[in-house]
Amino acid sequence: MSINRDPALDTFPKLLAHNGKSFPTETAMREKQFGIWVSFTWGQVLARTQALTLGLATLGVTKNSVVGLIGDNRPDWVMGELATHTLGGMSLGIYRDAMEDEVAYLVTYADIDVMLCEDEEQIDKLLALGDRIPSVRHIVYADPRGMRKYDDPRLIALEDLLARGEKALAADPARFEALVAATETEAVAVLCTTSGTTSHPKLAMLTGGSMVRHARSYLSVDPKGPQDDYVSVLPLPWIMEQMYAVSKWLVCRMVVNFVEEPETMMADMREIGPTFALLAPRVWETIAGDVRAKIMDSSRLKRVMYEFGMKLGQKALAEGRRSALADFILFRALRDRLGFSRLRSAATGGAALGPDTFKFFQAMGVPLRQLYGQTETMGAYTIHRAGEVDFDTVGVAFDSTIDIRIDNPDQNGIGEIVTRHPNMFTGYFRNEAASKADIRDGWMHTGDAGYFDKKGHLTVIDRIKDIATTSSGARFSPAYIENKLKFSP
Repeated sequence: MSINRDPALDTFPKLLAHNGKSFPTETAMREKQFGIWVSFTWGQVLARTQALTLGLATLGVTKNSVVGLIGDNRPDWVMGELATHTLGGMSLGIYRDAMEDEVAYLVTYADIDVMLCEDEEQIDKLLALGDRIPSVRHIVYADPRGMRKYDDPRLIALEDLLARGEKALAADPARFEALVAATETEAVAVLCTTSGTTSHPKLAMLTGGSMVRHARSYLSVDPKGPQDDYVSVLPLPWIMEQMYAVSKWLVCRMVVNFVEEPETMMADMREIGPTFALLAPRVWETIAGDVRAKIMDSSRLKRVMYEFGMKLGQKALAEGRRSALADFILFRALRDRLGFSRLRSAATGGAALGPDTFKFFQAMGVPLRQLYGQTETMGAYTIHRAGEVDFDTVGVAFDSTIDIRIDNPDQNGIGEIVTRHPNMFTGYFRNEAASKADIRDGWMHTGDAGYFDKKGHLTVIDRIKDIATTSSGARFSPAYIENKLKFSP
């Protein structure tokens, strides 16, 4: 495995410059375009990011500028983010399916003056906002299809912006390197929207140095390297996709693959055969449901083999082993069909995954593990270690730098989960009151209720506000009990 731990490479632009110069011909990423996988080497990614950086500079992007990005996961998104950081700016990813009101709020709240968009769909969304986004001076689009009919003076094609950057680079070849050298490890690089039930999301401020350090911490318990393939399907505005497709990618040089469309995810994943995967619980559940549905529609012989193989696999799983016979008659072909034949590590996070689905993939030989974390804590900070997967828990902390405790526990040890580690967010953008409310004495109050089991694994049961209390003072979660009963045999 290859984990770059050089303390001098403490920002994303520095890591990119190092990788581009040291491994110029090594594949860095792939994107499926019109049915064909197109590869980009580290040298090509560096060269395109150089041009994009100086192109953005011609639009006025500078230190502390906020650049917005919206669209599907694409290489140009990642390079646009890195170019922004190189100029000392902050990137703010906006979910592609965000409603107009949310887009208007985020753009205005963050004073975004440059938006990087994928295509006509996102351009239409921005232009429809009219004078609700007065801060936006430039809108860059990557896909020119359908754009000829637009005449808004703020619009500029990505290829034209790159041409500007190439011209600026030719006039001052040393400027990019000087900008990279000037990037600061503790400067805010990413503004990440938080999840929650409030009317508007808060923006967590994440420094480049913290993201690099946390990626190294994560990789120490789940190592990856240049020989590994990852398929990026979860939205890039989400903190965990930022950690996987940007932070870990730069630190360990794994290959990140971008699918053609969200609808082609499973077909594209089968073609790549990733060595590790991060998918949302609903995606894992959909995959398991699709497998079961297809088995129900198959021949009687196939149904019998499936049921027999699954029983063998589940029995072996309960005994802490793998069934060679089940693998031979069922699971090997099933993994290959799903594109999971090379998987060495798989994770789910963002919400609890039902135990039936967890056991389904574990029995199949997919090394699925649960993650737990928040945007403010740089995403996940707990994980199941190999051989210690427990369907009821979210595992243990990555390493000793991460402290987790239960605040105000009842007699059963149930209380609020609070945590602290060196790589947490620095606060909420332009919201000091919320920052002080969530971080007290250096501890992040997650708002989640949980406890530690006898093995020291963390168990998350519900939001603390949804916890009920008995007359004796014991806490319990009605939803947690309901889920336990629902999945009880």
